[in-house]
Amino acid sequence: MARSSRSAAGLAPVPRRESGSPEVKLTGDRIVVASPESGERQSRGGLLIPATAAPAPKRCVWSEVVMVGPDVRTARPGDRVLFLPQAALEAEINEEEYLLLRERDVQALATAPEPGDRQPGQYL
Repeated sequence: MARSSRSAAGLAPVPRRESGSPEVKLTGDRIVVASPESGERQSRGGLLIPATAAPAPKRCVWSEVVMVGPDVRTARPGDRVLFLPQAALEAEINEEEYLLLRERDVQALATAPEPGDRQPGQYL
């Protein structure tokens, strides 16, 4: 199936694949997101806190949606989603690291504005 017909049908674009590697199709309500940064944080004083030294945080992280399954109703590729990292599974697709989520594990969604959309209050 050509990429243009995939986007017209509402299906997510598949990450670039090399010749001979199988095409990846998600099932159900699965969402693939880009892996967030390493998890290391800095204190207010500038000290680096490694991810291994910090207690298991219950802190949600934002990440960009790469692919969505056929039953996902809200997220689209390119959107940013907020989720708890412990709810995600690590997956390697075409030699790149991603996280696999269920739609129910997404806490919030930030969509990119459509080109040409004007924000209220901006009169130029």
